[in-house]
Amino acid sequence: MSFKSLGLSESLVKAVSEQGYDTPTPIQSKAIPPVLKGKDVLASAQTGTGKTAGFTLPLLDILSQTPPLRNRPVRALILTPTRELAAQVHQNVKDYSKYVDLRSTVIFGGVNQKSQVSTLRNGVDILIATPGRLLDLNNQGLLSLSKVEILVLDEADRMLDMGFLRDIKKIMGLIPKQRQTLLFSATFSREIRKLANEFLTNPVSVESTPENTTVEAIEQQVYRVAKEKKTDLLIKLITEGNWDQVLVFARTKHGANKLAKKLEAAKIGAAAIHGNKSQGARTKALAGFKSGSVKVLVATDIASRGLDIPLLPHVVNFELPNISEDYVHRIGRTGRAGASGLAVSLVSADETVFLRDIEKLIGSKIPMDILEGFEPDPNASTKPFNPQQRGKKPRNTSNSRPSSGNKPRTTRSNSSKSRR
Repeated sequence: MSFKSLGLSESLVKAVSEQGYDTPTPIQSKAIPPVLKGKDVLASAQTGTGKTAGFTLPLLDILSQTPPLRNRPVRALILTPTRELAAQVHQNVKDYSKYVDLRSTVIFGGVNQKSQVSTLRNGVDILIATPGRLLDLNNQGLLSLSKVEILVLDEADRMLDMGFLRDIKKIMGLIPKQRQTLLFSATFSREIRKLANEFLTNPVSVESTPENTTVEAIEQQVYRVAKEKKTDLLIKLITEGNWDQVLVFARTKHGANKLAKKLEAAKIGAAAIHGNKSQGARTKALAGFKSGSVKVLVATDIASRGLDIPLLPHVVNFELPNISEDYVHRIGRTGRAGASGLAVSLVSADETVFLRDIEKLIGSKIPMDILEGFEPDPNASTKPFNPQQRGKKPRNTSNSRPSSGNKPRTTRSNSSKSRR
């Protein structure tokens, strides 16, 4: 199957080819045809499956079939939960619209709005935005959504997790009821289906992988460890494994900052990225991570989806998430586009219940080991760190193949077989 066989125009096929893509991914093959037919689409696609092109390509095809409207009002609106994802989607739109007469821009908070407003005034056909900045500019009378023909909700489940449901409903009231709506989500949860029933009309449902499954190419490993020994164990794994690019997940912003400083003190280039960081600091940290000047990026769940980090070889859960689905999203940052990857979780006693729930979700036991010198505390409580919050969704939060030789040599403790 080719992109041309899906019904895309020659101009778009040429642009896609220049980006190095010749064969559509499963989600692209399933989503593009119904979108081109004008259908509403409810799509489930994990990170790294090519979902962005699954909606940007047919969207561009539809808009390019008619001449631009006078003054170029916004005809397509793409909503994303985070600044990083918005920027990534905009880059995709720019790459694929190279040979069609369409203008696009991106707006998000954390930066001065002046340049964003200036671009909007010159007219854009496609607007990529985060909900907060979009409503802010609308309330100031600086943009109109009255001509929107196509609405895309990208990472819709994440937007709900972050408490954007009220904003989404407000935005729905600003755009025409007669429109095409595309909703992309990592899962078809009850909340997502409810949202789809409210805002989509007879949608075509498509899935690229079974719900809540992990990428088969990802090797998963758990190390049982005492909480106070986690940092030293992480340093050991990175240095002895000679890991050059590692995305580490911490549970809190303070924890991310603290861990990054400890890694720096151990002569490991590290930077923290989370919602309290300015957009400039986040952009700088991500750029350093991509260039190699920053070896370890310590992040809160804002980075579990949306960051454009191709072929990431290592992901570490310094702390397990209390929402099992977030584990799947986190480790989905590696093993992308068919590449292999390693996802390591450092699990202390109070995370035992979280590990059990994760294994239940993915339907398999994750290999477990204990390294000599980093044994778990046999007297530590297995009570979850905050049982009242366990299982609840947080609201208003901030939002090349690795070689087999990259894995660190481990020494299995005599007690490793009996501990779980």
